[in-house]
Amino acid sequence: MQRLRHFWTDESGAAAAEYALILAFISVVIVVGLKALGNGVSNTFNAAGAKLPAS
Repeated sequence: MQRLRHFWTDESGAAAAEYALILAFISVVIVVGLKALGNGVSNTFNAAGAKLPAS
């Protein structure tokens, strides 16, 4: 019973779980940002390419 109580009150893994959640959130923000930035860059190059004369 004492082992179960010790396991239940042990919070040493809580910090790792919190860091994992923060890392996951930051990863999602980076992916969304890069996707939005990638579309903008692609549109810019497409517009520039459309203005160039065909060879």
